[in-house]
Amino acid sequence: MKLGLIGAGNMASALARGIGEPALVHDIDAPKAQALASELGGEAVVDATELAERADVVVLCHKPQQLGEVAGGISARPRAVASILAATPTARIEQAYPDTPVYRFIPNIPAEVRKGVLCYVPGTLASEGPEDAILELFGRAGTVLRLDDEPLIEPAMALMSCGPAFMALIAESFAEAGVEHGLAPGDAMRMVVETMGGSAAYLAENGWDGKALRTRVATPGGATERGLIKLEDDGVRELCRAAVDAVVEGTRR
Repeated sequence: MKLGLIGAGNMASALARGIGEPALVHDIDAPKAQALASELGGEAVVDATELAERADVVVLCHKPQQLGEVAGGISARPRAVASILAATPTARIEQAYPDTPVYRFIPNIPAEVRKGVLCYVPGTLASEGPEDAILELFGRAGTVLRLDDEPLIEPAMALMSCGPAFMALIAESFAEAGVEHGLAPGDAMRMVVETMGGSAAYLAENGWDGKALRTRVATPGGATERGLIKLEDDGVRELCRAAVDAVVEGTRR
């Protein structure tokens, strides 16, 4: 299946690297399109209509506010359209590309190393197009989670799309605290990152049960329990909720 990417920014590049297939690439920044296409073993094209004619699925990776402009500049009807545009429901995409199977994804940056999370919402004509093939391709970049209620995209995005930045801030903060107590910066950051990865793997193998892991690590009256009590008392849950609220409220305006 030949992918045609419209847009060659950070998320488009991460997704394309995770999928690992040669692709057609179009971007108003021609050198950026050429660089990504060369990396993928694909081809940069200067015309979006040519891309739509040659690709089996057109992947919308441009800015959300450019939806109408980009669609209006394509004179050929795409065979299928996959979108990674934030704040752009399938109904709007179907309006821009009528009578075309539409597949909406929200991926995250770890897709680049095939450890991504990709939330998926099918359009009304999804089953009439190459849905299985598209899900297989995108699934190479990580775990695909289908959402049957499209408004759930916004809270999902706060967790999985914004989440890597949130996790990076937490990692930095814990590492900085370790440095304050004498650890070398590189060692401290590696300890935190490796611990995050190991904890994630453990949770995945043990029913995603965060409470059970906390209970196993935190001996009553021990050091871990003291740290957890401090985190709870200082409002870690409230801070996490506030970050998610800020993303959801900002996206739904």
